[in-house]
Amino acid sequence: MPAYHNPMLPPERTPRQRIMELLVGTRLTTHQLAQMIAIPEKQVEDHLIHVVKSISQDKTRRFILEPSRCQDCDFVFRDRRRLTRPSRCPNCRSEDITAPRYGIDSVGSRLGIMDSNASGR
Repeated sequence: MPAYHNPMLPPERTPRQRIMELLVGTRLTTHQLAQMIAIPEKQVEDHLIHVVKSISQDKTRRFILEPSRCQDCDFVFRDRRRLTRPSRCPNCRSEDITAPRYGIDSVGSRLGIMDSNASGR
């Protein structure tokens, strides 16, 4: 027997919608998002690619990327295009790399270090 759907209740939010809601006004890693939503971290990474595309279409918000950093030599991965954590530092070859953190801010907000529309990327 099919489940009854009450049209007065909103449908459950998709994982991508929940990720977007969680990122507004804060900075989180893929690991933190995966724990909050209870999905694998790899799925969060896949969803983030689409979140970036969605936010780029919205002129009132911007996607923020706080880049990974080498904990041994302090190299910052500013020019990295991928959203995932790098495996090792190009400077010292260390694998002790912090996870990038992501957020969504309103246009005009100054909370982010780097946004998806920043020049020089």
